[in-house]
Amino acid sequence: MRAVITVVGKDTVGILARVSAECAAHNINVEEVTQSILRDMFAMIMMVEIDNSDIPFTEFADNLTAIGKEMNLAIHAMHEDIFNAMHTI
Repeated sequence: MRAVITVVGKDTVGILARVSAECAAHNINVEEVTQSILRDMFAMIMMVEIDNSDIPFTEFADNLTAIGKEMNLAIHAMHEDIFNAMHTI
């Protein structure tokens, strides 16, 4: 199963490193990353594999939200199925 992680906020050093480190800490593999910086705004989308995670997905998502608050970013994680359902007409 895969999940989508989105990160948006003011650009600062270490955003990708911090989110990736949280993934690695829970055996979540980052499969794809795209990121952009528009003036001073950072935007990133990550596709991650969560089958081998050592914590429940909801706990992982809460951890990312907490990291976002620490870094003054909006970080959201959702299952790929939910993401796809939300974007299907």
